Amino acid sequence: MLFHGGGGGGVGGVGRGAAAACRILVRCFSRKRSPDLRRINPKVPREEAKTISKGLYDILKDHGPLTVSNTWDYAKEAGIDGLNSKTHMKILLKWMTGRKVLKLSCNHIGSAKKFHYSILPEELRSAEQISSPLPVSESTKPSMQGKKLAKKANRKSR
Repeated sequence: MLFHGGGGGGVGGVGRGAAAACRILVRCFSRKRSPDLRRINPKVPREEAKTISKGLYDILKDHGPLTVSNTWDYAKEAGIDGLNSKTHMKILLKWMTGRKVLKLSCNHIGSAKKFHYSILPEELRSAEQISSPLPVSESTKPSMQGKKLAKKANRKSR
């Protein structure tokens, strides 16, 4: 009875405006926000992260879609400098996914799932890099007014 908006808002019922507001609140708070993969910290300086990611990209380009454990085996064989552990490699793979360099796909095998990392096609990567702005340098931080304008522009685009 709480979310049914019947009647004209008499003494015993909930008005149409209040019922609509309740439905909107329930819908907004029941959705899970998508993770912001672009903000993942690669745990190393950006230049070093780029060289490590180039090595991982070459491995995935040569050997096709790979699971995390297979990628780790190839990375150990390749001897990529700066790659500390399998966990560090997973963080870098996630960072590369957020940068639209790799894609993560899921294959269902019976009741189990297998996750594979693969490279994006070159034409798709170039189109996305052209449309997305360059990342802001870590040394320069935008002012509060700039942040407010960015929020307004983000709201208008929705």
